[in-house]
Amino acid sequence: MSPAAAAAVDRVRHEAGAALRAARLRRGWTMHQLSERAGVAIGSVQALEAGGAGTLETYARLATTLGLRPSLSLDAGRAATTRSSDAEDFVHAAMGECEAQVLRRSGRTVAIDEPYQHYQFAGRADVLAWTDRDLLHIENRTRFPNLQDAAGAYNAKRQYLAAALGDRLRIGPVGWRSVTHVMACLWSSEVLHVLRLRPATFASLCPAGPEAFEAWLRGTPPPAGVVSTLVLLDPMIPFGSRRRTTASLDDAARTEARYPGYAEAADSLRRAAGRR
Repeated sequence: MSPAAAAAVDRVRHEAGAALRAARLRRGWTMHQLSERAGVAIGSVQALEAGGAGTLETYARLATTLGLRPSLSLDAGRAATTRSSDAEDFVHAAMGECEAQVLRRSGRTVAIDEPYQHYQFAGRADVLAWTDRDLLHIENRTRFPNLQDAAGAYNAKRQYLAAALGDRLRIGPVGWRSVTHVMACLWSSEVLHVLRLRPATFASLCPAGPEAFEAWLRGTPPPAGVVSTLVLLDPMIPFGSRRRTTASLDDAARTEARYPGYAEAADSLRRAAGRR
């Protein structure tokens, strides 16, 4: 390797290591915590953060656990590990905030946009809440541009998320007493059209009623077992208000939309934020 190439590789390693360290510190994790959550030896974490050599798999494991998106750019001869620069989904963020507020009031541990990894599968959970034996997972959906992709992502989380989080939190050999998966959809005409067009698809993804999710919102223990449910959510209305905040999949055929589409929901939320 030429001196110039060696210098370029060294620079790339130090940039990637600095990105990993900065992301770890933002989360308030120690190297040991990152090592456990990513399934990577502590020595590898130390070496990579210091700009040392590592395999692509190790970089990917650490980056995914920290919520980073690994990417390689050859256009300027540089590699980097950075978060996606996509604009924030304003309505999606408001839905997560709405859910997190009510769940925190009941004393549950709450995590937003939480990365997880199960062997070679990695992903992110929009909203999680848990006690020592009960787990709630919420997948927020503002639109369905590709229903197959949405169904695949949701099913993967239903299959892998509870086990991955249980291992990380050392829940024990018995596992979770209850796991509640929720697909929370924006209460809009846009979304209602898709729900009404593909009722069998959504019934297979979310066959349970809203009772377990409602128990989480009330702060009472959910029923034991694993359930998956779908609710319509209006992020403009606080939980507990007299005007109903959510509706179930069974309501989708007859309920009226709160918003024509995503754009109108975003405008309403921005106006409300500007009045505060």
